[in-house]
Amino acid sequence: MSRINHLLIGGIIIMTIGIPATTTANENDLKLTIVNPKNLYDPSPNGYSTAVIVPRQGRLAYISGQGGQDSTGALSPDFAVQVKQAYANLRTALDALGARPDQVAKLTVFVVDHDMSKLAVLTSNVKEMFGAALPAQTLIPVPKLAIDPMLFEIEAVVVLE
Repeated sequence: MSRINHLLIGGIIIMTIGIPATTTANENDLKLTIVNPKNLYDPSPNGYSTAVIVPRQGRLAYISGQGGQDSTGALSPDFAVQVKQAYANLRTALDALGARPDQVAKLTVFVVDHDMSKLAVLTSNVKEMFGAALPAQTLIPVPKLAIDPMLFEIEAVVVLE
């Protein structure tokens, strides 16, 4: 007996028909599906995707907010340096999980005193790390983070194989 699933994405219903099977998952079964509907603004030039479908067979890991601290806990006062270090810290967390950037389904970034001048820094870093496998992403402007010198923080949801 087949099962019909409905997924609502940006006002579009995506229907999938799944037939239960007793086979084990292969690598293709665990890949994320990126969805950028044609009738919505294409966010990929800005470093994110509209939606990402997580495979049924995947396990999720949640990486807590990574700031721009180096391994000693020091923070540069420069926004671009903190962003670059935060992405390096995120990569270290992914490596510790045995995960790759293309397994990240969702990012949430927090930017202190956000303005449009910071977007180029954010976009270049996310594209450098993720290439074409851009995760869904939300940017949240905030007045401050956990400690005063922090200017940027990034958290991630990762599908583990």
